[in-house]
Amino acid sequence: MNKILEGLNGPQKEAVVTTEGPVLILAGAGSGKTKALTHRIAYIIDQKLAMPWNILAITFTNKAAGEMRDRVDVLTGENGQDVWVSTFHSMCAKILRRNAEKLGFTSSFSIYDTDEQKTLIKQVVASLELDKKNYPEKSMLSVISSAKNAMQTPDLFEKENMGDYRMQKVSDIYRAYQEQLQKNNAMDFDDLLLKTVELFEYNEDVLSYYQDRFRYIHVDEYQDTNAVQFRLVSLLAKKHRNLCVVGDDDQSIYKFRGADIRNILDFEKTFPDTVVIKLEQNYRSTKNILSVANEVIRNNQGRKEKTLWTKNGEGPQVEFYEYESAYDEADGVIRDIIQNREKFPYGSCAVLYRTNAQSRIFEEKCVAYNVPYRMVGGVNFYQRKEIKDLISYLKTIENGRDDLAVLRIINVPRRGIGNVTLARLESIAAEAGMTLYDVIREEELLSGIGRAAGKIADFGRQLAGFREAAAGITVKDLLEKVLDETGYKAELIAEDTVESKARLENIEELISKAAEFGDEPDDQEALSRFLEEVALVADVDSLNSDEDRVVLMTLHAAKGLEFPKVYMAGMEEGLFPGRMAAFSGEDEIEEERRLCYVGMTRAKEFLALTAAHSRMINGETTFPKTSRFVNEIPSNMLRKKIRTAAAKSMKQAAYKDVDSINGSYRPKARILGTNASANYRVGKDFTTERADSLDYAVGDRVRHIKFGEGTVEKIEEGKKDFEVTVRFDRVGVKNLFASFAKLKKV
Repeated sequence: MNKILEGLNGPQKEAVVTTEGPVLILAGAGSGKTKALTHRIAYIIDQKLAMPWNILAITFTNKAAGEMRDRVDVLTGENGQDVWVSTFHSMCAKILRRNAEKLGFTSSFSIYDTDEQKTLIKQVVASLELDKKNYPEKSMLSVISSAKNAMQTPDLFEKENMGDYRMQKVSDIYRAYQEQLQKNNAMDFDDLLLKTVELFEYNEDVLSYYQDRFRYIHVDEYQDTNAVQFRLVSLLAKKHRNLCVVGDDDQSIYKFRGADIRNILDFEKTFPDTVVIKLEQNYRSTKNILSVANEVIRNNQGRKEKTLWTKNGEGPQVEFYEYESAYDEADGVIRDIIQNREKFPYGSCAVLYRTNAQSRIFEEKCVAYNVPYRMVGGVNFYQRKEIKDLISYLKTIENGRDDLAVLRIINVPRRGIGNVTLARLESIAAEAGMTLYDVIREEELLSGIGRAAGKIADFGRQLAGFREAAAGITVKDLLEKVLDETGYKAELIAEDTVESKARLENIEELISKAAEFGDEPDDQEALSRFLEEVALVADVDSLNSDEDRVVLMTLHAAKGLEFPKVYMAGMEEGLFPGRMAAFSGEDEIEEERRLCYVGMTRAKEFLALTAAHSRMINGETTFPKTSRFVNEIPSNMLRKKIRTAAAKSMKQAAYKDVDSINGSYRPKARILGTNASANYRVGKDFTTERADSLDYAVGDRVRHIKFGEGTVEKIEEGKKDFEVTVRFDRVGVKNLFASFAKLKKV
């Protein structure tokens, strides 16, 4: 026992040994909450208060769950392997797999990602004969997600919006969307939570089983829970009441996703006998950084009183840079990173911003100065075409009712099955009340389709063969069987292009991932586990802290991370806080202020805030005031550097001899001015890190920031970059380097 308590401060020890009843741990940023949580789990096992399998720990990201899992294993050894450490969505998926039949699903249900949800919404809007311009997929999904997070069924949603014509139509879309999900034996991410609550509320025996299974429940990042998650946790904890929630109301920043700060602010009202423990000692940041963060957040009224403090050193003063324009801001930040690279390597630096749109200029500057970077929020590995194709094959093998998966692969590789044939096939399925897979397997139903009937029947027989084989081979072997027998792999090999080779490399990576799911051919749940894991992966989970790359990311994405050196860009009214927040009332401003606090407390050693005197927004130049959050910091706590004139002269020095290439700058062979690092060269030594593959191919429509839209005519693999030939609609043919051009597939 003593060993478990070693190295903990007083409040952390109290959090560990207070095991019975409801406990609220208010854990400030960098205060060692994960340490307290994992030591608490180890303490419960050590004191034999419960068996490991009676302990549940829930968090929000795979990355956080993985870290918690590792720490529990280190502290408890083999004793802790049965502790259930999971994200909310992963936990619910596992529970639903075992009880899906009670909700009208099978255990092989699919989990739809955002693209699949959009496709389904598009189909629903068309089937209801509504104008897609008035009911866009993204907007409809947002409304439906909000309804689910508030635990509103289609019936309740319809009742809540009686008298509103448009919202009644949205209600029809919501209802039809849910019906199609059920028909396809599929759930979206919100359903995983909502359906689990539904399972518990209407199946007392199932709820009782999990209440006894989880006698001690721990919830991390509790300030980010929504109404469904609150209800889920409350149901599980109702019997034994040993609920320990850990969170920080000052870091509640996901209201737009449905998070309800009242869950943590009113926790003691919900559970009157709650023990409240505050973790206020920060182990991450310097005194100067914490002082600035505390000054900002104390302006919020809706918060629990606490003040972070640290035994760390003073550190350098927080700096505030003012630039003439957004381009000068990005230029100055990237140059500053270069100049201080010896003390802060690229991988220790993060540039955080309020909106995704701000990333473009920083990307351009990184490329122009040959600074390696990683932008969180790019194309997820599992969203790439070849990966989604193969996942759709596996989904169809696992869940024959998934019509979206069937539609994606029915002509991949090409089988000569056109859109007219597909429309007829869907019509037959609708008239017969059958799934597409079932229609494909009934050859007599295909007689009216015409010449393609034989090809469709062959496809159906191939799928049936895969489904039969799946019961006796591993996920890896099944994937390789699909690749070989469909000709998918052979087609890419025959194509023999840079892009096809990159796709093959991605497929090899997917096979390696599949190999992690065991080598036992009779493991009947391996395929379900594989599909579940790839469906729930998040972009931030793949962030590698060992890479020597500058990280570019939004403030929301940075939550839970830390960096030695942080730049917070765009500290201007109208941008941060945003214009909408300023007009929406104090609650929205307080949410923005919490986001500012989160950004500041990501920094360990150095924090810089930056702002521009002018910025182009929606094609118009604006002249914003400095953010109120900067003005809330006492002037003696900030080291202000007005870099308007300096930035201009620096830019002239850097770009005196430049070529304007595709909307970016490429410095010629020269050494930068005296403000630059003396040994930093660009020009002849200039290189750009080539992407492993491109997101577009010959024939695709693409968009360039300067030249507009065009068609890719040629892609060649150069020594240092892909050379892309594009015929633009407005300016004709251009030969571009891919890394500079930043072409986006339309």
